[in-house]
Amino acid sequence: MPPRPTWKGFLKVSLVNIPVKVFPATESAAALSFNQLHAECQTRIQQKRWCPHCEREVSNSELAKGYEFEKGRYVIVSEEDIQKVRVESTRVINLVQFANAGDIDPLYVDRAYYLAPDGPMAADAFAVMREGMAGKAGIGKVALYGREYLVAIRPQKRGLVMYTLHHDAEIRSIDQIEELGSVPSRVKPEEMKLARQVIATFDAALNLKEYKDEYTEGLRQIIEAKIAGEEIVAPEPRESPKVVDLMEALRRSLDSVSTTRKKPAKAALVPARRSKVKERRANLVKKVAAG
Repeated sequence: MPPRPTWKGFLKVSLVNIPVKVFPATESAAALSFNQLHAECQTRIQQKRWCPHCEREVSNSELAKGYEFEKGRYVIVSEEDIQKVRVESTRVINLVQFANAGDIDPLYVDRAYYLAPDGPMAADAFAVMREGMAGKAGIGKVALYGREYLVAIRPQKRGLVMYTLHHDAEIRSIDQIEELGSVPSRVKPEEMKLARQVIATFDAALNLKEYKDEYTEGLRQIIEAKIAGEEIVAPEPRESPKVVDLMEALRRSLDSVSTTRKKPAKAALVPARRSKVKERRANLVKKVAAG
């Protein structure tokens, strides 16, 4: 089923206004969800809205949104109050700055959405702006799901991709991680050389379609087996990795990688690419062995 737009409005660049639709770029349909049951009778439990003051269950029609401005004191905010917020971003994504697309730190990226023209009259202007933005990302704001987001928009194929971004105040500094204080700032040259050689043996063109969610697939197999009344045989647990001498581990990695390397998601390289990678690994192993 084609995705439905979650927002309609205008993409604005200076005096150019393009009617657009916003579509979710990701979905969680593949994820497994579980219901909470009473283990004794396997009946699904109910979550009830209970008012401790009135000592009774409250229906949806009796609910209201309240903001706690002091401990235990609230002000009621109605839907009519919310509709009175008329910031530009409720109807317009105004791109106020352009920067190199590579300048956006992935740490700031939250969710991804697709932008498409809203109606045939908007298609031509949409295409022109998309081509003009090649290599760039436009920065602006949009109001979605009851809040305003900072966004970055960049071209992708025939459309545009919009990323909602975290504000800087939401990003924790890596300097706050106390355990990193013990990490040395310099490393031994011989160890770094071997580490780079090991990493080079895994170097290949990235194709994320090769990686599958094996954990969810394993859960599905267990569920299907239980439905069919079959016995579930769990594999033997793997031993915890042992901390070994770094140089020894790097040398052993180079020695074994050409024959025993296992990719994390059963990804297969095309034959031509595989032979080139094997040849490169073999040459590296010979070079290291020769000293």
